[in-house]
Amino acid sequence: MSFGSNRPTFKPTPYGYTRRSRGIPRWLLLLITGIVLGAGGVLFLQRSYGPQRLTVEQSEQLRMDLNTASLENQRLATESKTLHQGIKEAQGAQQDDAAKIEQLRKRAADMEAGVSSLLAAIPPDPRGSNPGIRYTDMQIQPDGLHYQVLLIQEPAKDQTDVGNLRGEVKLVGIGSYPNGNTAYVSLGSQPLDMGRYVVVQGQTELPKAYRLRQVTVQVMAEGSDKIIATRTVRATAGR
Repeated sequence: MSFGSNRPTFKPTPYGYTRRSRGIPRWLLLLITGIVLGAGGVLFLQRSYGPQRLTVEQSEQLRMDLNTASLENQRLATESKTLHQGIKEAQGAQQDDAAKIEQLRKRAADMEAGVSSLLAAIPPDPRGSNPGIRYTDMQIQPDGLHYQVLLIQEPAKDQTDVGNLRGEVKLVGIGSYPNGNTAYVSLGSQPLDMGRYVVVQGQTELPKAYRLRQVTVQVMAEGSDKIIATRTVRATAGR
C-alpha cells in the first residue's frame, strides 16, 4: 500500500539553502529621485534667476552704504528745515521792507506836493525866462563870495513834466579897484544838470583889493554860448 501526497517535493540546489531577497520598492526610488531633481531645480533657478547671495564683505559694504545714506538724509533734512526757515524769515523781512517803501513813497509824494506849493509861492524871474532865476543870495565874507542861486523850470504848455537841462552857470562880478575904475571879473562857473529845480551854491575867492558890488548870474545851455537866463543882483556884506 502506497501513500500518496500532494506536497511539493523538496529539491536542493547546488549551493545549498538560499533565501529570496527583496529589492527597494520602485515607488520609493521614484520619490527619492523626484526630491533630488526638485531640489536641484530650485538651486538652479535660484542661481540663474533669483537674487544673488551676498558675501560677508558685500554685506558689510551694504550696511555701511545704508548708514551713510541715512546720515546724508538726516543732513539734507536739517538743511531743508534751515532753508525753509530762512525763506520764511526773508519773506517776512520783504513784507516789512515793502511796507517801509510804501511809507517812504507816501512821504516823498507829500514832500513833492509841499515843494511844488513852495515853488509856486516863490516870485517869478523878472525877465520871465525859463529856467527862471527865482532866488539869489550873494554874501561877501572874509574868505570870498558865498552864493546861492535857485533855478526853476516850468513845464511847457499842456505838459506836466519837464526834461533835464544840462549846461553851465557862470558868475560875473561887477565892482571896482581902489583907483575907482569899474571892473568886470569872472568869479567862476559850475556845471548844471537840473530837472524841475536846482540850488546852485558855493564859495569863490575875490581878487585882492577888489570891491564887489553886484553879481550877474548867467545860465547857458550845454553845447551853446547862448545865455538862456540871466539876472544881476546886489552883493551884501556877510553877517
